[in-house]
Amino acid sequence: MCGRWAKNNRVELCFTPTYASWANPVEAHFGPLRQFTILNSHHRNHTAQTRALHAYLRWRNQNARHPDILAAQRRERARIRALLHLG
Repeated sequence: MCGRWAKNNRVELCFTPTYASWANPVEAHFGPLRQFTILNSHHRNHTAQTRALHAYLRWRNQNARHPDILAAQRRERARIRALLHLG
């Protein structure tokens, strides 16, 4: 049932092993999010940190179709698929 829905909606399902968050393609988005909004940051408070998070998400959404970002996503998905097929 999920497979049919995914095919009809042009969605690629990627089942990952339990306890293997590194193999989940969405994890590739959390690295930059942490890097630009949390790591090495000195936000005065949670409000300032939330604003930084929202600013990053706005930038990311505005640039989501940029060719460089799309190419990086394709490379990351290929790398993850290769890792999944090795195991």
